[in-house]
Amino acid sequence: MRSAVSTLTTRGRAFLSAGVASAACAILLGQRDLLRVGLLLLALPLITTLMANRSRYLLSCTREITPPRVQVDSPATVSLTVENRGRVPTGLMLLEDSLPYVLGSRPRFVLDQLRPRWRRDMSYPVRSEVRGRYSIGPLTVRLSDPFGFVELTRAFSTETSLVVTPVVVPLPPVRLSGDWSGTGDNRPRAFAAAGTEDVTVREYRLGDDLRRIHWRSSARTDEIMVRREEQPYQSRATLVLDTR
Repeated sequence: MRSAVSTLTTRGRAFLSAGVASAACAILLGQRDLLRVGLLLLALPLITTLMANRSRYLLSCTREITPPRVQVDSPATVSLTVENRGRVPTGLMLLEDSLPYVLGSRPRFVLDQLRPRWRRDMSYPVRSEVRGRYSIGPLTVRLSDPFGFVELTRAFSTETSLVVTPVVVPLPPVRLSGDWSGTGDNRPRAFAAAGTEDVTVREYRLGDDLRRIHWRSSARTDEIMVRREEQPYQSRATLVLDTR
């Protein structure tokens, strides 16, 4: 009973309070006509509350986003379809769909009545300036009786995702050059027939390691020659990936 009374609107509570006050004054003053008015004011919101809470509304909702993936600052359309699958016609309904604040304000629709097996189609646009994945929904339904005494709130559990991607910027064609890119002293060189790479030598300097002396080159030039310490050439490529 307490949950049923909590569904009363301001108008319903005002009628209930007026009925109690009229009935109390009628009893104190001995006025039967005033008592009848007080009982009528009491009966209207109570009977309406019981009937509204005992009614079994069978509503279904489908949501579709077109397109489901858009670029930043591009519009998308959200389509809603509400159907009454029960046997009881609904009263006045206020529909409100939940939206993240970046997609705009929450849309609201007012339906006067939805008879059994009837359906209503609604749509509204959304737009986001921030990329990401956003959940739209659930849809909240507020039902009211013809007198405005009772308001029932129901919510669907279904949600639909909208993906907002960054803007795709076409890049100009890049001409491939023949330059080498990498680190090291020398570029890759062709291998000799025996499978060994040509040795790079230079003149001996004070402090060089004697183990680096290249005896064949020293005998050919009549000077002490040593192998050059060089880092092998490493080609490289840079791949930039935005994971935000």
